[in-house]
Amino acid sequence: MKVISPLGTSWNEYKESLLSPEERAVIKMKVDLISEIVRARQSKNLSQQKLGEISRIKQPIIARLEKGRTNPQLETLIKLLLPLGLTITVTPIDQ
Repeated sequence: MKVISPLGTSWNEYKESLLSPEERAVIKMKVDLISEIVRARQSKNLSQQKLGEISRIKQPIIARLEKGRTNPQLETLIKLLLPLGLTITVTPIDQ
């Protein structure tokens, strides 16, 4: 583990040392996915409650997902994405 000197490390260097590049990539992918779900829900003027009724996913689960407080199963994501007119696509990271 890298020793952090209070005089020798900038905040940005310290912040970068907290997470590995892979951990940062996972967080970014989660944030991007959640943001797209929220954007799509809001663009269709759907409340969490209404999306829950359509998708048969309970509103508290949708709220936790939108706040990033849960790691939903793939089936849950698909049930939420379908009524929003979205799908999951796997693409190379370089794109």
